[in-house]
Amino acid sequence: MPPATINWSDLEIAFERNSPEQESFLDLENGDLLSIVEGEPDAAARRARVANNPDRYVRVDPASSREQYRWMERFVNSVQDQALRERLLVAIDGKGAFRRFKDVLLAFPAERERWFAHRSELLHLHIQTWLEHMKIEVASPPPWGQVTAHEETAEMPRPLHTGEAPGEILRRQARDLLDEIPASELPTALVFLQFLRERGAALLLGSNAPEPDSEPSSADQDSHGPTDEDLEPPEKDAAAE
Repeated sequence: MPPATINWSDLEIAFERNSPEQESFLDLENGDLLSIVEGEPDAAARRARVANNPDRYVRVDPASSREQYRWMERFVNSVQDQALRERLLVAIDGKGAFRRFKDVLLAFPAERERWFAHRSELLHLHIQTWLEHMKIEVASPPPWGQVTAHEETAEMPRPLHTGEAPGEILRRQARDLLDEIPASELPTALVFLQFLRERGAALLLGSNAPEPDSEPSSADQDSHGPTDEDLEPPEKDAAAE
């Protein structure tokens, strides 16, 4: 079969999408993506088309939620700001990790953009590795070029499991900081805390700030990413393997 002329944008979306209700297949003849959504009227016909042409269609193996969670861990380990790194370590611990992770990064636009770049690079490496493994020859290289695997950052210590929810951990850390503030500075600290209570953290960040999925500069990189329900930390026994 001649080299495939791949629609790289569609292939990238297919690899990002990690849903049990949807499968994607690469058409080696024209480079298009064939998607099968469970429950759709044409799902049976599309599945039959794939089954009848096993040499033409190759199933896309998207990055698993566990793998994408590890991408997030690697990014957190690379954060140089110790205070931010500790906040992110707390955020990614437990259910709802990805949503809390993104919420923290909303206040740090430079690190947020670095996360998008980090995630895109690892996704492109995943696609590149898959193409090589499947021995699929492409007619033209992807727009992002060849990706080189980087040495993983040394893992930072994870927060100890105390049974506290992430929000309670942050409240305890805030109380510890208040204990260290000189008495002369406490009135100013109290005024600021009252301001936060009245206005709310969301308003402080900007109530009209767009979500990651809707920003023009990064929508293509985040719009098909995993959700809170999809992306959770690996089980303890799996992480230890």
